[in-house]
Amino acid sequence: MSSPSSIPIAAPDMGEPEIEAVARVIRSGWVTQGPEVSAFESEFALACGSTSAVAVSSCTAALHLVLHALGIGPGDEVVTASHSFIATANAIAYTGATPVFVDIRLDDLNLDPDLLEAAITPRTQAILAVHQLGMPCRIAAIADIAARHGLHLVEDAACAIGSEVNTAGIWRTIGQPFGIAACFSFHPRKLLTTGDGGMITTNDPAFATRLRALRQHGMSLTDRQRHMAGSVIFESYDEIGFNYRMTDIQAAIGREQLKRLPLMLQRRRGLAALYQNRLAGIRGLGVPSDRRDTRTNWQSFHVLLPEHIDQHAAMSHLLARGIATRRGVMCAHLEPAYSRHHARHNLQTSERARCHGMILPLFPAMTENDVDRVVSALQEVLTIEEPDAR
Repeated sequence: MSSPSSIPIAAPDMGEPEIEAVARVIRSGWVTQGPEVSAFESEFALACGSTSAVAVSSCTAALHLVLHALGIGPGDEVVTASHSFIATANAIAYTGATPVFVDIRLDDLNLDPDLLEAAITPRTQAILAVHQLGMPCRIAAIADIAARHGLHLVEDAACAIGSEVNTAGIWRTIGQPFGIAACFSFHPRKLLTTGDGGMITTNDPAFATRLRALRQHGMSLTDRQRHMAGSVIFESYDEIGFNYRMTDIQAAIGREQLKRLPLMLQRRRGLAALYQNRLAGIRGLGVPSDRRDTRTNWQSFHVLLPEHIDQHAAMSHLLARGIATRRGVMCAHLEPAYSRHHARHNLQTSERARCHGMILPLFPAMTENDVDRVVSALQEVLTIEEPDAR
């Protein structure tokens, strides 16, 4: 009798349309940043309801580019969450500014607006708000604080394509920025993937124009503009920029991925509902759910283990049964590179989420039987590790 197949933590939803899109670009002879990137930008902006979108090489590049374009640099501070992939803090550090970490709420694993103002100083220039694991943060409250203090607001929406938040009775897609910009990732564990890549959305056309120049070394002309000019023209370099371009091969994949988004969201929300149903009532297990004002894309499904359960042992137990998991979202302040940045503020909730959180498999090709296997293995862990009640 064969053993059951393994269940990965995630799997990209790709197929023949993406293969044909790549072949089309290769046949065209134009594979670097060009017409496919431009089309992808337009289609992505339309999907998010933003005025402009700027494609780049990664979400890390997107965050850095936005902060750099805002003039944030040495001596400045940016308030953000430590409870995020380290790229969030790194993007701030790349500018020479200092990340100031604020604790999260356990219900959505995002910045606690009630703690933000205590972290703001005369050196604060921006708030970098994360929509962690696709779950929208309390962005309207954060935007109010940013506006009150005259701060830039940037959204790290790496995981949040397709998520929505309700403000004043109106549903708003993440990517219609509440501040100057929102930044997305196309890493393979995200809903949409181009292999790697990122996107910036903004409602400021002039800002978008500057970002497009900065992503290509600050060039005044793109390669495509020179190619189509019909005469000899020379570019200039008016400021120092970066090589943060997306290729047309990636963009062609992204355009096909964007077409899949409605079905991806439907499938992920269905799988999340299965998890929630199967895990309901398990004593001591924290199971995520939407707030009344959010519609999560369920990029990942994160549970909070009871405090007596050893995270590593639980993950090992599931792995032995062919089920991949990941630990709770990391905390940058617990890494050596950022250990000096958290002294000002208590980050106890962030640390609890990291040390007791576990991310379960969730991807469109999962079946109901797969969900049942994961839940059964998790129940075994909780039973095995049940403390003696005597």
